[in-house]
Amino acid sequence: MNLLVSMRYLVALDDHKHFARAAQACFVTQPALSNALRALETEFGAAIVKRSRTFVGFTAEGERLLASARLMLREEALLKQDLSNETGQLQGKLHIGVVPTAEAMAARFAAQLHVLHPGVTSVVRAMSSPEIEAGLDNLSLDMGLGFTDRVQRSSEGSRPTGLALRVLPQYTEQYFLVRRKTEPEAATTGADKPAAGHADQGLQLGPEISWAAAAALPLCLMTPEMHNRRIVDAAFSQAGASVQAVLETNSILTLALSTLAGRVCAVMPGALVGAVRAYRELQACPLVNPDIRTPIGFMVLSSARPSRTLEAAMHLAQDKDWLDIVASHHLFIE
Repeated sequence: MNLLVSMRYLVALDDHKHFARAAQACFVTQPALSNALRALETEFGAAIVKRSRTFVGFTAEGERLLASARLMLREEALLKQDLSNETGQLQGKLHIGVVPTAEAMAARFAAQLHVLHPGVTSVVRAMSSPEIEAGLDNLSLDMGLGFTDRVQRSSEGSRPTGLALRVLPQYTEQYFLVRRKTEPEAATTGADKPAAGHADQGLQLGPEISWAAAAALPLCLMTPEMHNRRIVDAAFSQAGASVQAVLETNSILTLALSTLAGRVCAVMPGALVGAVRAYRELQACPLVNPDIRTPIGFMVLSSARPSRTLEAAMHLAQDKDWLDIVASHHLFIE
C-alpha cells in the first residue's frame, strides 16, 4: 500500500463527499479507491468510512485519520515546493476560497499572481464564509478572501478549532442599489441627494437612496445562508424596514444579470458593481441611512508554515501596485 496515495484518496472523498467523483478526481476507478480505503482500515485496525451504498461520512477514527492525511499531504507539497524552487522558478498550487461577491477581485488577484509567477496555478473556489473558515482550519485552503469582521468577532471569543487567522486587508465595501436607468426616480427619498455620474459609455452613478426606500422595490438578494445577505438584512432592519425578495440566488452572475431584465433591482457591494461597469443600461445608487461599510480581506492560517506559493501570494496581497488595482476596480463613494 502506498500510504500517501491512499491518504490522497481519503482527502478526495472528504472534498467531494461522493465515491465516484472522488475516484474521478484522483484519475482512478471507484473500486481502486474503495480498495485503497479498505487497505487503510486494515493498516490502522479501525473502520474509517461509515458503510452505506452512498457516502454518509467518516467514523470518529476516520476523522482523526483525515486530519493527519491533510497534514501529511501538506508537508509533502511543501517539501516538493522547497526542492523544486531551489532549482528553478516558483511552482505549485494555491487554493483560494472566496465569498461570491468578491469573486471578480479574486479572479484579478489570481491573474496578477500568474503574471508574476507563471509556475503557480491558482485554484479559486466560490464558498460561503463558514466553508472558507473550515477550509483554512483543515488545510484544504491556503487563503480565503471574505468578510474579515467575522474573523475579528471570532477572535474576541473562541474559534471552534482554536486556530488563529491572519488578516491582510484589501478594501472596504459600500453597498449600492443597482437597477436599469429606466427605473422611476420616485423611489428616492426627499433627503436623497444626487451623486456625480460616470461616463456615458458605461454604468451610471445615480442618486443616493435610503435602505427604507429600497425595501419597497422588487429586489434580487443573495440567499439567506450567505453572510452578504445577513449584512443586507441587518441594514434593512436598522432602517426599520422589512424586505421580501422577489428573487434569491447564491450566484453573483444571476444577481448582476437580474437587473438587466428591467423589473428587478439588486443590492450589490462595490466590488461587484465595479465588475458590471460596462453595462450602460444600469445605474448604481449608493445606499444610505444607515451607511454600511464592510471590510474585505485575505485570510491565512497564522499558525502554519506558509508554502513558497502562499508567501508569494501574501506578498502580492500587500503590494501597493496590487492595492491600486483593487481600488480602480472597486466602486466606493466617500
